[in-house]
Amino acid sequence: MAEVARAVGLPYPTARHWCKDRPEPKQQVTAMRCFRCRDKVGSPATLGQYAYLLGLYLGDGHLVIARVPVLRIFCADAWPDLITACENAMRKVLATSVQRVQKQGCVAVQSYGKHWPCLFPQHGPGKKHERPIVLADWQRRIVEACPGDFLRGLFHSDGCRVSNRVTVRGKQYVYPRYMFVNESTDIMGLCQWALDLLGIAWRMNRRNCLSVARRDAVATPDHHVGPKS
Repeated sequence: MAEVARAVGLPYPTARHWCKDRPEPKQQVTAMRCFRCRDKVGSPATLGQYAYLLGLYLGDGHLVIARVPVLRIFCADAWPDLITACENAMRKVLATSVQRVQKQGCVAVQSYGKHWPCLFPQHGPGKKHERPIVLADWQRRIVEACPGDFLRGLFHSDGCRVSNRVTVRGKQYVYPRYMFVNESTDIMGLCQWALDLLGIAWRMNRRNCLSVARRDAVATPDHHVGPKS
């Protein structure tokens, strides 16, 4: 190190800083955080958070491709814990910085990062239900490993857990029910596939509305999804 300093005519501390202490370029650091741009695919915890974030993105997310891409997930003000869970997932998957931008009735949880397009190749112009939504093979493997996390993201965005009330022969019965509503037939198909992976019985009430209502079937999403809060 001393020879290098003498050769270039720099003080020794300066040469040492440039050779050893200089931080990596920010873009390189970000690439190391992106599990698609490094050798290791990520820990199971990170992949579970990614599956959750993918579900949120397919429901209420939007990826803007600009000089620095920005991922935005829109969360209703009524669910503060969901907003926090979304922010935590972004930080765990890639982001070092996440902002909350207040809108009318909702919060846009957003993060700027060059590598968001690596993780969400479904981005594109137009509304999701007006274009094909197909998971890449590596995304399908993550969902197959973490179907509960993926379903939690889907139901936290475009789904809900409700108490269904029916009256039979003058007696009222109340039972829990999960509903998922989405205009995209591709996204609806992904929800059905994830439910099948966990052996959860479902049926379609309408073209764009899925229901999980059988008592034994509801117990599984109760474990993985639960009510919004």
